[in-house]
Amino acid sequence: MAADKSYVVYLRRDLLGSSTEELGGDEMSHTYHHLLASCMESKEKAREAIFYSYSGIINGFAATLEDDELEQLERHPQVLQVLPNEAYQIQTTRSWAFMGLEDSKGVVPPNSLWKKTDYGKDRIIATLDTGVWPESPFFNDKGYGPIPSRWNGTCDTAGGSFKCNKKLIGARAFNNGQPGSSPRDVNGHGTHTLSTAGGAFVPKANFLGSANGTAKGGSPKARVAAYKVCNDNGNCFTADITAGFDAAIHDKVDVISVSLGSFIPGDYSRDGIAIGAFHAVRKGITVVCSAGNSGFDGSVTNVAPWIITVAASTLDRRFLSDAVIGNGKRYKGISFKSNTLPSKKFYPLVNSVSVKAPGASNQSALYCYPGSLDPAKVKGKIVLCRRSGVDVQKSYVVSQAGGVGVILANTFTAALAPQAHFIPTSTISQQDGDAIARYISNTSKPVAYLIGYTEIGKVEAPVMAGFSSRGPNRLTPEILKPDITAPGVYIMAGWTQANGPTGQSYDSRRLPFNVISGTSMSCPHVSGIAGLLKTLHPKWSPAAIKSAIITTAKATNNKGKPINTEAGAKAIPFNYGAGHVAPNPAASPGLVYEMNTTDYVNFLCYIGYTKQQIAVFYPEPYQCPPKTSTSLSNLNYPSISVPNLSGKVNVTRTVKNVGTPGVYRVRVGAPAGITVGVSPRVLRFSRVNQSKKYTVSLEAMNNVGTGYLFGNITWSDGKHVVRSPLVVRKTGNAVDSM
Repeated sequence: MAADKSYVVYLRRDLLGSSTEELGGDEMSHTYHHLLASCMESKEKAREAIFYSYSGIINGFAATLEDDELEQLERHPQVLQVLPNEAYQIQTTRSWAFMGLEDSKGVVPPNSLWKKTDYGKDRIIATLDTGVWPESPFFNDKGYGPIPSRWNGTCDTAGGSFKCNKKLIGARAFNNGQPGSSPRDVNGHGTHTLSTAGGAFVPKANFLGSANGTAKGGSPKARVAAYKVCNDNGNCFTADITAGFDAAIHDKVDVISVSLGSFIPGDYSRDGIAIGAFHAVRKGITVVCSAGNSGFDGSVTNVAPWIITVAASTLDRRFLSDAVIGNGKRYKGISFKSNTLPSKKFYPLVNSVSVKAPGASNQSALYCYPGSLDPAKVKGKIVLCRRSGVDVQKSYVVSQAGGVGVILANTFTAALAPQAHFIPTSTISQQDGDAIARYISNTSKPVAYLIGYTEIGKVEAPVMAGFSSRGPNRLTPEILKPDITAPGVYIMAGWTQANGPTGQSYDSRRLPFNVISGTSMSCPHVSGIAGLLKTLHPKWSPAAIKSAIITTAKATNNKGKPINTEAGAKAIPFNYGAGHVAPNPAASPGLVYEMNTTDYVNFLCYIGYTKQQIAVFYPEPYQCPPKTSTSLSNLNYPSISVPNLSGKVNVTRTVKNVGTPGVYRVRVGAPAGITVGVSPRVLRFSRVNQSKKYTVSLEAMNNVGTGYLFGNITWSDGKHVVRSPLVVRKTGNAVDSM
């Protein structure tokens, strides 16, 4: 016999009559026992199985059930749904628990990077973005001490309408050089990114009833500064970006987070972000940038080797809203938790075409376009609409017509996504939408009910986001990009009060939080982690911080399997670089791949830049060293990429010990068809900061095909694991060949 499991059973209200709240407990229990007994051997067994009989405000009970009993109960006509009796905990926005900085109950373990750094106390994290909403609770300075004396910045008060404090210590606005501009964020993007990177603790945070818990940034006790380099429409110009970098460097920030970029990568010498970031790194400031949201091969942006480039992937959390129809069938949908109808009962269900307004076309009504629905026919009903255009517009149109809910059926292959709908909405697949349409057509009085909930830990994660821009690096394929992936799908953080969560002109709601997706969201996660690492290791260079993040990344998901793409294929380094960021191991990487300004200037030499072009990055006179065929691949990057392998090629790397003395041995994951040798195979370190060089020899076998091949080089002393991705392509293949 299968082991019993416990469930919560929700029942139709009409099971107990119209006045369920007036019924006595004994009468309700008797009814529940009678119903459950129909799926069990006896009423006595049902009485033993039920351990909660709910009051009638919530119609149902909790019981232990065997698998066959569960199946029978789910088919019972009086049962709305049966949910597993899972443990629910108070949650943050989930990102930081997913990455191990705290556990699922919000408890910070002793090995957490948060614990080791006092939550990044007094680091200074800056964003170049659309500004900031200073009144956001993420920037409350309660409990903060004096501003660090090294801070050299200012606050543009915009005539007194904008104020900084001990948390938000600086804010500047750059708007084509116009004086008096306000750093206030009207768009919302900048507030979201800054609060993700360094927002303070915000208890009881949620978005439309979902993502409940204490929200916080990656470095919650850091000081933050906002540099508004984009206008309110989200357009960011090179002059303003450059001014923002210049100011942030002057102000002595520790980390600059840049969730901006071009559609495709442009030449470094003409890229304001690449140039500004070079100057920041030259001054010891770590720069983290988004990889882009183009989603196709070779579209990754912000690919300069001095930048940490971040892709986007999912969390193990899903915001769901299921549609339950009158025949008992339940269709899984996507939406936020508030999309449970306020009264747990069925509502009349109509197809949008059947309630079209006089003079409206069938097509406009099918997609619930503005003005297409008749309020007299919609009032008090759930409306089945089809997706086309802006999803949230459908729920707005139905709400304006007096509807109480929307079932939004897909009409194409695009992935479903939760949206900030105006009334309870369940977004479902095209197939399920067709099934519900048939139910409506074949039923005299069709009804439905919507219920929202959150699932955590059930799905495999991370999964690479379909929109996340991918490699190879079109400018310099010898540098693997992106470097890393981090949570960037359905991320909750702070929001402006000048704009609704949807950004639509008709959205008059003003919420302190919003849930959005993009590499713009994954980037500040890594920026916050970089702030923690700088707090723990204040003398580490930007290259050392990058190396620690890359070499400790995980290429497996929460189920121990390889990370996949959104399409279900196995992800590769062009999707995620080294893998998913793992902040706690990054605190003690063992070895790091160090680089300095000279290395980066040599890189510019090797790609053929003239002295004039180099001077844009490095103003001092500089004599370029001789170039060889492997000069670019020999840059001491934490990953190894050889895009034009011809014959036998040797690539060198140097690692520095940042841990205790130890003996590191190499493990090689050779790409298919490539012979890989490493010499020496053992590195012995007797002291901290000692450096050792090793050589990787690569040679393609005769039967190697035309695409890129992937492997890894891993050093370990039994405690630390230092893994570098290895990317190889035999000569004769196009740079962007996959």
